[in-house]
Amino acid sequence: MMSDQPPADQGLSILEHLGELRVRATWAVAGLALATIVSFAFTEQLLNILISPYGEQLQTLSPTEGLQTYFRVALVAGVTIAMPWMLYQLWRFIEPGLHGHEKHYVYVFVPSATFLFLLGAAFCWFILLPSAILFLSNFMPTIFSPEWTSQEYVGFATSFILWVGIAFEIPLVIYFLSRFGFVTSATLREHWRVAIVGIAIVAAAVTPSIDPVTMILTMIPLVLLYLLSIALASLGQRQFASASALESESVAESADG
Repeated sequence: MMSDQPPADQGLSILEHLGELRVRATWAVAGLALATIVSFAFTEQLLNILISPYGEQLQTLSPTEGLQTYFRVALVAGVTIAMPWMLYQLWRFIEPGLHGHEKHYVYVFVPSATFLFLLGAAFCWFILLPSAILFLSNFMPTIFSPEWTSQEYVGFATSFILWVGIAFEIPLVIYFLSRFGFVTSATLREHWRVAIVGIAIVAAAVTPSIDPVTMILTMIPLVLLYLLSIALASLGQRQFASASALESESVAESADG
């Protein structure tokens, strides 16, 4: 029988919620700082990997630009390394608002969110970024000579990778929304046209370049992920209905007792 233990945060005040948010944010930032320090050991190798699609040495236009770029790459590497820890802290902030039987979803949330982020980052690195750089570096070559600076190029590449990784979290977000009764698979199916427009907007937002090829390549996996989200929403919806039925049965039994 499912536990009808109420959420632990029912008696918490707004100030207590804010205090818990501060604690979790502090732990998340501490983990990020530690991961960023660790990433200094291989930041130079990451820089060499990042510039490999461009194939040229990057310029610096200010005395500190190279240092700023170095720290940016270290920070992005730190975000990637610390992602499971930061997701766990997010879950710990959400956890007090869950029923006892819902807290085990941490074992789904953290690994799945980390996997989807890494999958999106890998897709961007191996598919999207090379195609975008190829297009941009060869755009009107008789007029433009691509001599990119480290700050602009590395900022372009790391932002692209991070945002595509975050965009790949869509199925997990939709699953949990359906699992707690906020959305249904039928709603997702009925509004697929709106979803396509939304995906196009997201693809345009996360794609730093303006070429249509890269945008379409970004849209394709997001559309596939939306289709996957419909299936996951159906699963989450059934779990929500089952959990609600069991909870109602438990409450009725308690009242009869």
